[in-house]
Amino acid sequence: MRLIIMGPPGAGKGTQAAFIAERFGIPAISTGDIFRANVSQGTELGVEAKRYMDAGQYVPDEVTNNMVRSRLAEDDTAPGFLLDGYPRTVAQVHELDSMLEESGRSIDAVVVLTVDQDEVVQRLLQRALEQGRADDTEDVIRTRQQVYADETAPLINVYRERGCLVEIDGMGQVDEVTSRIFDALDTTKG
Repeated sequence: MRLIIMGPPGAGKGTQAAFIAERFGIPAISTGDIFRANVSQGTELGVEAKRYMDAGQYVPDEVTNNMVRSRLAEDDTAPGFLLDGYPRTVAQVHELDSMLEESGRSIDAVVVLTVDQDEVVQRLLQRALEQGRADDTEDVIRTRQQVYADETAPLINVYRERGCLVEIDGMGQVDEVTSRIFDALDTTKG
């Protein structure tokens, strides 16, 4: 299975990505992990990305695309993969299409976790309190939610039009959400 998982901050993507990857025996690939790995290994792309990150700037698409391209070329992705945090823009969707086309692959499904925004904000505020994240104020959290809505949500329509979108109610207990995802993917895999 070649999958993408999407949803606003606090929707539980990271948690669900781990369960999905384990279930299908595929690597969960998060752009955050790719960035950290390249930076810690001092790769050429990592050094370039770190320059932007240290300046508090968004890492340009070209750098992100090259990191993802490199990661998808690794052997463990042959049976499939789960992308978390990529693509984030319509331009990245087209870049991912090109990467996959080169290797004769395509995306099987895009899992979107839908959540109640106010409930997620409360969830993130609670997490910030528990983990001592003083910067995670309600304003910051709502701004991140809005950035997601503005920049990433349009991808949902792209994948809906392609017929590979799987919308999952992301509210409820973790195991309930996981069960919904597995049921939907088992049907998709059919």
